[in-house]
Amino acid sequence: MVSFKEKQGLFFRPRLKRLQETQAEIFRQLLLLIPEGVSYYDSFQSRVAGSPLLRMDILERHPYTYFLRLTYQFKNDEQREIAPDAHIRMYHDARLAEVTSFNPDQGFTRLAHPWYPQQQLLQRTWRQNLALDKWLGYLLHQGHGVRSMQPASDKISGKHANTVTAAAGSI
Repeated sequence: MVSFKEKQGLFFRPRLKRLQETQAEIFRQLLLLIPEGVSYYDSFQSRVAGSPLLRMDILERHPYTYFLRLTYQFKNDEQREIAPDAHIRMYHDARLAEVTSFNPDQGFTRLAHPWYPQQQLLQRTWRQNLALDKWLGYLLHQGHGVRSMQPASDKISGKHANTVTAAAGSI
């Protein structure tokens, strides 16, 4: 676990090396969640007593990276709501993983640009990766893992989990 307590409070100066250590820990924890059938299925779910349904969708596969979505699914009346909605990029060659967003609209908001203040971007990255690191630790402590993660028949879509047939036998 990485500590962010420094004398300057909210204006701490994160270090890139510690961020990479956190991302390596996130990668390690994700390996404890992702089942071996990840190359055959796009959607997975994990049911553990005393915990909401955990959902994981593989959004993209590339030779050295996966882009996935990890969330809890809550059944609310007729609608299934999801929260938190983490979008994660895993770099297999570097053995690192980073959160790219905690919302479903992650592809539509520009969060980085050469003119944006870099210190604030780094602090936002720190906060998101720290939150993901803590949440993954919590999931593993609850009992979610490789054995509980089973293929799901539907994919998550938008802010709600809609029943969309998942394609089996993907690349």
